[in-house]
Amino acid sequence: MNHKHRIFPNLYQDSVSLMQVSSRIAALDGIAQASVVMGTPANIAQLRDAALGDDFAAGPNDLIIAVRGDAAACDVALKLAQDALTAKPASDDGAVKTVAAASIAMGVEQMAEANLALISVPGDYAAAEAIKALQLGLNVMMFSDNVPLAQERQIKQLARTKNRIVMGPDCGTAIINGVPLGFANVVKRGAIGIVAASGTGLQEATCRIDQLGEGVSQALGTGGHDLHEDIGGISMLHGLDALKEDDATQVIVLISKPPAQPVAEAILSAASKAGKPVVVHFLGAPRDMSAPQGVTFAHTLADAAQTAVALLRQAALPETVAKLAATDEAQLDALIEALPAHRKDIRGVFAGGTFCFEAQLICQQAGFVAASNTPVRGNTEVSDLWTGHGHTLVDMGDDAYTRGRPHPMIDPSLRNARIVSDLADAATAVVLFDLVLGYGAAAAPAQALLQALANAPAGPLLVAHVCGTDADPQIRSQQIHALRQAGVLVAGSNAEAAVWASHIARRQASR
Repeated sequence: MNHKHRIFPNLYQDSVSLMQVSSRIAALDGIAQASVVMGTPANIAQLRDAALGDDFAAGPNDLIIAVRGDAAACDVALKLAQDALTAKPASDDGAVKTVAAASIAMGVEQMAEANLALISVPGDYAAAEAIKALQLGLNVMMFSDNVPLAQERQIKQLARTKNRIVMGPDCGTAIINGVPLGFANVVKRGAIGIVAASGTGLQEATCRIDQLGEGVSQALGTGGHDLHEDIGGISMLHGLDALKEDDATQVIVLISKPPAQPVAEAILSAASKAGKPVVVHFLGAPRDMSAPQGVTFAHTLADAAQTAVALLRQAALPETVAKLAATDEAQLDALIEALPAHRKDIRGVFAGGTFCFEAQLICQQAGFVAASNTPVRGNTEVSDLWTGHGHTLVDMGDDAYTRGRPHPMIDPSLRNARIVSDLADAATAVVLFDLVLGYGAAAAPAQALLQALANAPAGPLLVAHVCGTDADPQIRSQQIHALRQAGVLVAGSNAEAAVWASHIARRQASR
């Protein structure tokens, strides 16, 4: 096995573009692993950990293409990646355009009407770029991660003084004026506005709203640290204010993992004064929390969307989706009859971190303590990242699995291999997983998974949830049809899928 790399001094590409090129060359015949990254110390360490080489003479402004595989395939991959990264965009008439802007200031000069900068540089440099953008009067979406909390607080406080919003750091999802940014879905425009400190949580809510026939005014991702006590929910409060003043927004949804108590109190106080119905879903928050006037709590991500739709339509509030329907129970029980009694375990394999979090909560409420690389309170840390033992639910979008590799939403091959591995374990009763569609995601995730399952051992039940819409490039209904044709049980939401998996494990435990 050979490993080769190529370094391009002072060549910058955003993180999403790099992950997409990584995914393309990793899929080539003869390539075992590939990565395209900026040459920051952290990225170089990850390349070494991933056995992609150890002699990278590159700096943070340099771009590295690193591959491992057959010698000839490595050469092909390096050439393909180089062509993809250095090609100049062509205009509609075939003429080559000159990309002149080399800074945010130059971009603003060329496009005076622009009001948002999307920043995707390594985290060490992201705050400085955000401050430049704010000083130029722009709002900011920061895809970058690994930005210290002190810097995040600094730029968000600066944004507040300038009446601008900072989405992120580590914000991969937003829908602004109907335009999906980062990992987002194509949804109808409408009267429900969302602020979420969770990327896949925002995707689940916006897609469910679309599936129910309503639409989204704005969807603002804040980044996962926004509701940390050191940040204080600055961006969520700003987003709430913006949606409160937005005439197109009639109902507001707020989503986050459990915030610090003082932050939760500040957000709920502001929400109760919004003058519009506000649906709040803090994943894992105590069930006995009391909602202030004007606020409705939701139990799951899908519940948050359904409650918002009901409030918009002035209809009765729906029951939670985290409840097993009689028809589903009958279908599941019939399938459980064919399972050998020794199959007891739930194995969850997720691309979406919030989906893993929510599934753990629901399985735990059903009585199952699980291991995870991102355990919720009461669950345990996995002892082995690569092999499931007992009830195990893993977030394969976490850094532990993406060092030197694209995120599983872009390249699901590692996630698919984990599903095959869990299927082969004689203790597995059910494999629970998600498919996340939309811009930036893999072109045909169901088809890629079914190809991986072609020679997999039969036995456990497969339960899936597909987050997306029919307007997404992958077309949600086609992905669901392909899975069902292969015998996969497809739930309507992540929460419902977790309820199904819990029911299967509960019945197996009683045998």
